[in-house]
Amino acid sequence: MDVKNTQLKENTFYHIYNKGIRGQNIFLEEKNYHFFLQKYALFVSPYVDTYAYCLMKNHFHLLIKTKSELEIRNMLQTKHINKNLNWILSNVLASLFKSFTLARNKLYNQSGSLFEEPFCRIEVNNRIYLNRLITYIHQNPQNHGFVTDFRDYPHSSYHSFICDKQTKLKKEEVISCFSNKENYILEHNTITDIRDLQELILEF
Repeated sequence: MDVKNTQLKENTFYHIYNKGIRGQNIFLEEKNYHFFLQKYALFVSPYVDTYAYCLMKNHFHLLIKTKSELEIRNMLQTKHINKNLNWILSNVLASLFKSFTLARNKLYNQSGSLFEEPFCRIEVNNRIYLNRLITYIHQNPQNHGFVTDFRDYPHSSYHSFICDKQTKLKKEEVISCFSNKENYILEHNTITDIRDLQELILEF
């Protein structure tokens, strides 16, 4: 599976993930995580729906669904009119990484690339995989030993789906994947067997 050159299409689910170049940490302190999400909301959210995320110090995972080509091109108007949709969506994500890198380098008086290029992407076209991927993304901090219980990790979307706070995430759609909140919590309580998701996992 070519995870770095899969074409990005309209109305399609993708597992997007990336890591710091040469394994370096992306997020050095708390405000970096919040800043990344702010940049994500600015550069990426207009063109995709977001179903899950998890940001860890040296890598991150996103589950997105691209919007229709018509919606995307209407937002761009004449900008990039001659580019295909894969180029446009890849450029949207690349702009996020570039903007975050420039700001982070300036903040810490550093220079150079921060993220691996190109970013990894896998099309998700199976509803069972979609559910397992949501739980895998939320459980990732525990799987990598960042915390002993993924529910204690503050930089994932897990709690967004069971609290009453408004969110830009596709809250109702995610809960409907598990039928209801109770099943959402129940399925998360069982650690996902990574052998069931080998083709969706990037090892660090």
